[in-house]
Amino acid sequence: MTRTCSSLLRPGPRFPTGASMVIAPQFEIQARNMVENQLRPRGIHDERVLEALRLVPRHEFVPAGLVEAAYDDRPLPLGARETISQPYIVAAMTQAARVVPGDKALEIGGGSGYQAAILLYLGATVCTIEINPRLAGEMRERFQRLGYQNVEVLTGDGSEGLAAHAPYDVIIVSAGTPSVSPVLLGQLAEGGRLVAPVGNLQYQELLLLSKQGGRITTSHLDPCQFVPLVGKGGWPERRTVTSDE
Repeated sequence: MTRTCSSLLRPGPRFPTGASMVIAPQFEIQARNMVENQLRPRGIHDERVLEALRLVPRHEFVPAGLVEAAYDDRPLPLGARETISQPYIVAAMTQAARVVPGDKALEIGGGSGYQAAILLYLGATVCTIEINPRLAGEMRERFQRLGYQNVEVLTGDGSEGLAAHAPYDVIIVSAGTPSVSPVLLGQLAEGGRLVAPVGNLQYQELLLLSKQGGRITTSHLDPCQFVPLVGKGGWPERRTVTSDE
């Protein structure tokens, strides 16, 4: 696993306020419509999560050719296999995770960095792991350009988490997995919450796993379909991920 940024514990604002974060009027309208027409009617009720989805500029996290579709209620491709999840799924996972300021969060399958940006907005310190070197590099550059702090980007197999920074208050798995690795559950702090899509390659269900008194309880959330989590704690890799995917 390659460390590509060392700012995990760097102090700074929970969310950048510079000119680069000003949302152009057309995107501001799209973001507001996304919240009011897609998220709130489908049961996203946490006002902090809704605010994060409205204010984090999703169009900065999608490929240039798909900017006009950034706020549509659908996933968008980032490469040959990876996607940025649809806004509702990001909101549902974040709401289930009950993020509070000061939480230490681990995201597995960082993609473009959008889910990590939502966690940062909510006040978490975030470590995000992405197996595709190209996406990890772009994510690091994006965070630097937009002024995000309190985030660390790692390149490698995150399917069994990252013991070096454990335990975590929040773990979000942003790829479909056949099961939740016991190794990953062992990195969850007391009172911690883990959200993951669990199932087969075609169909998964979002699960919320909470740790209380050293015991794990499981809640069933939404049906979903994610790209597969590749690695020791997920699905076997069929071929090597290269930087030009």
